[in-house]
Formats: sequence, C-alpha cells, structure tokens
Amino acid sequence: MLIDAKQAFTQLSEDALITRVKSGDQNAYAALYELHVKRVYGLCLRLLADREHAEDATQEVFVQLWHKIASFEGQSQFSTWLHSVTSNIAISYLRKHKNWLQKVVSFEQSGMDEQSATDCQGLNGLDKLVLRLPERARMVFVLHAIEGYRHEEIATMLGMAVGSSKSQFHRARQLLKEWYENE
Repeated sequence: MLIDAKQAFTQLSEDALITRVKSGDQNAYAALYELHVKRVYGLCLRLLADREHAEDATQEVFVQLWHKIASFEGQSQFSTWLHSVTSNIAISYLRKHKNWLQKVVSFEQSGMDEQSATDCQGLNGLDKLVLRLPERARMVFVLHAIEGYRHEEIATMLGMAVGSSKSQFHRARQLLKEWYENE
C-alpha cells in the first residue's frame, strides 16, 4: 500500500528518488510525480490548449516516465529531461489527434468560448492569452519564449522550416501584444 508520498520522501533528494524509482519503488515514483505534475500539466495545457487533452497527455507522460526512467542517465538535470519527454509526448498527442485538432485553429474557435478562457482557474493573464493563439503559433511561442527551445530545435520537433518557426513566433507575439493592449 502506498504511503503519503510527500511525507515519506520530504528529506530525500530528487537524485535519491530517481534511484529508487529505477529500482521499482512506487512510493518514490509517487513523490517524483508530486514534485513535477503541475509543471508537466502546465506545459501540456499550453501546448494543447485543452484541459482534457492536457490531462490525458500528462497521464501519458507519467506512464512513459515509469517505463523510461531507466534511460535517464543523469547527464542533464532530471527536470530538463522530463521537460523534453513532456514536449515530445504533447506534440505526438497533437499529431495522433489531428482530426480533432484540425478543428481547433485557435482557442476562440475551439469548444470553449472566450468567457471559459477567462474563467480558467489557476491560469495567469499570459496563459489565458496563449491559449487563444492558433495552434502552430501557440506551440512555437510556448516552446521558444516559455520553455527556451531554439528555433532550430522547434523546427525539428514540429517538422517545419526554421523560418516558419520564427514567423509563427513573430505572429504569436503580435497577436499577444494586440490582445494585451485591448484588454
């Protein structure tokens, strides 16, 4: 039976948790999950612009984490590695659900109206505006401005030209600036 993960591992370092997870310790996995779930969900939500899909992608990230943690060799920070896994899974999720996502050109045209965006709990002003961006512009903006990827990396991840990545980023900035000024 799992014990309170936060309580059991408050004094363990992340490295110790990772070592325990690699050996199959479910309590350590629960503690690692608690440490990172909010950030993983936040990135999935920014990329997918839909709460249900972000929840599904977040769940997939942690399923993959359990299966792939042995491949984490510690050559980078764990949060960096997990961030990369999360980005890749969210992008794969977008591709896998393309039929649904083709209907989602921007947040305003999705199933949620602008009032729903305003009512989103836990989102700051920028996040609410980012969710309104068209899909490609949103993804490029999140990956570049918020997550720190270079345009060359984004182009590879999204299967686009570097110039397209830069153009989408510029488009996103212009829309965000316009929307911010009109609020």
